[in-house]
Amino acid sequence: MTGRIVITGAGGLVGRVLAGQARQQGRDVLALTSSEWDITDASAAERFIYPDDVVVNCAGYTKVDDAEANPDLAAAVNTAGPENLAQACARAGASFIHLSTDYVFSGSFPDGVPRPYDIDDDTGPLSVYGRTKLAGEFAVLAAMPDAHIVRTAWIYEGRDGSDFAAQMRRAALGTDTVNVVADQIGSPTYVVDLVGALLQIADDSISEPVLHAANTGAASRFEQAQAVFEELGADPERVRPVGSDEHPRPAPRPPYSALSEVKSAAAGLTPLRPWRVALAEALGNSGA
Repeated sequence: MTGRIVITGAGGLVGRVLAGQARQQGRDVLALTSSEWDITDASAAERFIYPDDVVVNCAGYTKVDDAEANPDLAAAVNTAGPENLAQACARAGASFIHLSTDYVFSGSFPDGVPRPYDIDDDTGPLSVYGRTKLAGEFAVLAAMPDAHIVRTAWIYEGRDGSDFAAQMRRAALGTDTVNVVADQIGSPTYVVDLVGALLQIADDSISEPVLHAANTGAASRFEQAQAVFEELGADPERVRPVGSDEHPRPAPRPPYSALSEVKSAAAGLTPLRPWRVALAEALGNSGA
């Protein structure tokens, strides 16, 4: 087991679950919210990072639509902030794990046939959010080549929060129908499984700098929503497929952004479970 786990953005879903799971394993944890540790302040890191720490950056500007109107803020948090952390870790002799996103990909393929993205596939973000996250990847690795970038996707807990599965859980427990886009396909990822991967990366000597950690398989938002209804014993026919054009958003989403685990597994990362198996556990643990 590694030394201390230091978590930025601990008020968010991944940071909160990571801190809880790490403590359950008996690890020494320092978990700070974004109000306690502003990663855009380059000098702040010096107060928190020590030799042999493993710093896991869960802080990020994740309001994908709002980023279109606030590109400077998104860049400060998603690009400059991670660069600050990487530089501080390099100076202190700490390890660094930075969370990134499937939205660094465009969703288009030269042959027109979608397939889960490998870690070395061409990127092509469509949104300010995606572009600032990709720039953050480059900035981190330029500052600290032995850092780890961990791309993940469609993170959920499925309980009472604002994540998509939680929203669909509430809808399933009601009586109304719900319209869900069927032309956005990705890798629904249970936060508990993602956190397990982050802790493995913290402990293991994985040399690949960029990794994918998402539950295996691919699903549309519509398919994910139907699966939530089915797991809770609700009628999946109450979920109705619509196109993205019926729910216009400020930021474009990639039509396909599922992540492949193949090359990450070859680098030593244990593949996450199939997304439907993970979803069943998440909803079973929700007390529904």
